[in-house]
Amino acid sequence: MLSDFSRAISQLGDPRFRRVLFMGIGLTLLLLFGIYALFVGAISLFFPDSLTLPLIGTITWVDNLLSWATIPLIIGLSVFLMVPVASAFTGIFLDDVADAVEDRFYPHLTPAPRLSLAQGITDSLKFLGVILLANLVALFVYLIFIPFAPVIFWALNGFLLGREYFQLIAIRRLGPEGARKMRSRYMAQIWLAGGLMAIPLTVPLLNLLVPVLGAATFTHLFHRLNGTAKT
Repeated sequence: MLSDFSRAISQLGDPRFRRVLFMGIGLTLLLLFGIYALFVGAISLFFPDSLTLPLIGTITWVDNLLSWATIPLIIGLSVFLMVPVASAFTGIFLDDVADAVEDRFYPHLTPAPRLSLAQGITDSLKFLGVILLANLVALFVYLIFIPFAPVIFWALNGFLLGREYFQLIAIRRLGPEGARKMRSRYMAQIWLAGGLMAIPLTVPLLNLLVPVLGAATFTHLFHRLNGTAKT
């Protein structure tokens, strides 16, 4: 499993890896900017430019003050949303990462069928919804078991990342049913590998590499478990 991870790290300089990484981060920043624009637009629509209060008088530029006040909120959202959203966007381009890994390490394999863009977007949105909902619910658990919060975070997100990435990689070679059966058979190893991916999630900047590293690592893991890797 560590060898799968180290192989993934060794290929970070691959242009196709960098392309997916930058596209994932870029699309995430674009989405966050869009959310901020919606907040500002809603404030301009529902709040007046000025407001008259008893004993105080008229306060001008109310909407601008509220718009500036949303900046800390957006920064907080970006910390929480950056990695899951980047992971979802990376899932759309997962075939590019998997193809790059297979071209370098498994050239004896025939090219795998690529997922359609519509299927990639659908799967990514489902994954985004699941990981956001699960982490929102887990916030209450973190507050109850504060000393164990990091372990719970790694275990939860390791399970989610492992399940999703392995499924997306395996489905390229085995189809949906074959991927599901293989995932069930090797769930313990998949969960452990996902946990390995979840640990860097708590490290700023390094966590942005997780989506690409995860896709590459699980490509190696799949071929090792499937017996298609040549040593």
